[in-house]
Amino acid sequence: MTDQGHRVHDLAAEEVSRGMAEGRYLLVDVREPNEVAVDAYPGAVVVPLSSFDPHAIPDPKGKQVVFACRSGKRSVTASLAAQAAGLAYDKHLAGGMLAWKGAGLPTNSPG
Repeated sequence: MTDQGHRVHDLAAEEVSRGMAEGRYLLVDVREPNEVAVDAYPGAVVVPLSSFDPHAIPDPKGKQVVFACRSGKRSVTASLAAQAAGLAYDKHLAGGMLAWKGAGLPTNSPG
């Protein structure tokens, strides 16, 4: 698979959290619903990779879209798919939920 010049930029969990708090980033979680049910990113939009449609991502209204998953693999796949569909969504949360929790950032977990 060629990347046709598409690039995905890594963002650290703290940077993503700060950007969301400042209203600069829209976090798009591409994990599956069963995963999101266990641990969710606060304020994220869920667009599962298994049925991924880049056009299903809500209008970011001027924010930059940042993809996230569990470990940072699926978020890269989603970013490349979005770019292939003509969307300039080239950022992802490096390390995913593992890095997010490792940085001590909050999650929305049931209970």
